[in-house]
Amino acid sequence: MSAVAEVLSTVAARRDPRCSELPTCPVCADSMVAAEASAYVSDHMISYLWTCDNCGYGFVTKHAVKQRIVCN
Repeated sequence: MSAVAEVLSTVAARRDPRCSELPTCPVCADSMVAAEASAYVSDHMISYLWTCDNCGYGFVTKHAVKQRIVCN
């Protein structure tokens, strides 16, 4: 089976607070629950590998990490 990877935005169309960051499969529209893997791309960027359990389509999303400022 050949692997297909695509970088997609993590911006969700709906704003349900419990699933606003979770993507749906762009091929079959099945809900994605958990990423298969994650990796730091840089200090402020994390990429996630998603594979659809329904159709097997794989894709990558990137998420920018906001820095927290701690005041003492």
